[in-house]
Amino acid sequence: MSNLAISVRQKKKRSQELIRKTIAYLFLIIGSFVMAIPFLWMLSTSLKEQGVVFDMPPKWIPEHFEWSNYVFVLTEANVLKGFMNTMLVISLPCVIGLFTSALAANAFARLRFPAKNLLFMMLLATMMIPGVVTMIPTFILYKNIGWVDSWMPLIIPGMFGAAAAVFFLRQFFMTIPMELEDAAKMDGLNPFQIFIRIMLPLSKPALVTQGIFGFLAGYNDFLGPLIYINSPDKFTLQLVLASFQGFYNAQWTYIMAGAVLALIPTILLFFFAQRYFVEGITMTGMKG
Repeated sequence: MSNLAISVRQKKKRSQELIRKTIAYLFLIIGSFVMAIPFLWMLSTSLKEQGVVFDMPPKWIPEHFEWSNYVFVLTEANVLKGFMNTMLVISLPCVIGLFTSALAANAFARLRFPAKNLLFMMLLATMMIPGVVTMIPTFILYKNIGWVDSWMPLIIPGMFGAAAAVFFLRQFFMTIPMELEDAAKMDGLNPFQIFIRIMLPLSKPALVTQGIFGFLAGYNDFLGPLIYINSPDKFTLQLVLASFQGFYNAQWTYIMAGAVLALIPTILLFFFAQRYFVEGITMTGMKG
């Protein structure tokens, strides 16, 4: 009788677990579908004719697929030129800026020097300053040194790192055991050699994660290029897409076709770096 009761209890527990998993998966499927609706509508609009975008009732599947929208944005709308300009603008901040941020994060996480905690708190305090507060002073500064209508304001500041990246990487560096650093010191390595040979290789997930954040921030930046770039031949991808929208009308099919093309690099980046991204997010912050 006791074994029968235990068996019934186990079956009941398994059935309850199955119900919970079913509800959870159903909820995730519904949520995924809801989140995919804007992307599906963007794809649908990109393949429609100019005059049928706002037809009622809306049509998810166009009667005629206008592939010429993609041909237009690729050949005549300078989307490829904008993409190349964007990659040129964000490449150095992503690479050099990530390295300088890692250097600062390593110093705050592993080195001992006077007022380290105070300096770190001051660094974090800069994250609380809204960008609109410094927008006008920085524009005046760059205008006086002749950087307006150039890519310099978008490239040079990012090469010196970012407070958010320093904080993120510092949290990851603090999860690395000190015994590895002590062993490296006994082998005669100086702090910079320890950083290059030990800290960076072990921090690949955090570096990839922060690199993705930096890439997306620069890739999707619209306000910075809008303020500093005036020449159409220097437009980044976001400015090229915005040029399809005028004061009185907007070419939504071209905008959506360009948006679909602009989305492809970010999807590919996340697809190939997903493992490092999840690992970096999971491990960061395990030790304060």
